Amino acid sequence: MIRPGGPELIIILVIILILFGVGRISKVGKELGTGIKEFRKGLQSEDENKPGDTTTNSDQQPKS
Repeated sequence: MIRPGGPELIIILVIILILFGVGRISKVGKELGTGIKEFRKGLQSEDENKPGDTTTNSDQQPKS
């Protein structure tokens, strides 16, 4: 399989920039970063609430 070189990547990036515009690309980048941050936060909270953990959260207490 042929790997694109430097000039080909620049041409592809220019085409993407023309199609979407600078504002939209920055917005997509910001949303992608926020999504990755939330995903990592979710993984960390899941690790803290493993079965057999002696700590309890208010979410895990039975409702009366």
